Amino acid sequence: MRILVVEDEINLGSAICELLKEQKYQVDLIDNGDDAVTYAMLQEYDVMLLDVMLPGKNGFDVVRELRQLHNQVPVLMLTAKDDVQDKIQGLDSGADDYMTKPFSSEELLARIRALSRRQGEVVLEELVFDDLTFHLSNHNLTCNGKSIHLGYKEAEVMKVLMHHLNMIVSKEMLMLMYGKEASNRKQ
Repeated sequence: MRILVVEDEINLGSAICELLKEQKYQVDLIDNGDDAVTYAMLQEYDVMLLDVMLPGKNGFDVVRELRQLHNQVPVLMLTAKDDVQDKIQGLDSGADDYMTKPFSSEELLARIRALSRRQGEVVLEELVFDDLTFHLSNHNLTCNGKSIHLGYKEAEVMKVLMHHLNMIVSKEMLMLMYGKEASNRKQ
């Protein structure tokens, strides 16, 4: 399972990542709301742990933007904001769950398991645009009756492009996930 942790408090973010890695989860850690949207749109995550008070976009704006972009990653807001109105705002913004700090590690892991069980209802075999078909199972790209097999990285780039048909995906955004800058991501 792949989890995106969006937490600007470095020590807490690192501790959460260590806990998740002990459970054998793949984890990406970022520290601001602007990158949260970019990462979530370019990479498929099973769950996102999202703080509210972040540099750039706040957590409420992040989840609202993701939902407007039709990104359905399950989002657990993990925040110190414990007022009932904050919880309502988070859930109404599109979050699937809301948990306040401080929290129990066992409860966090249980909520992650619960969120991950909720997804997976629709499994796509292929992505289609006009006369172009990308077969996810074997990485074949078909157009006008002709087919070509794509390598792993080519297939990952094609997946991103086909999932974002109405978006401009810049070279920088692709490089962030698959190029030189990918090694700079916090883990």
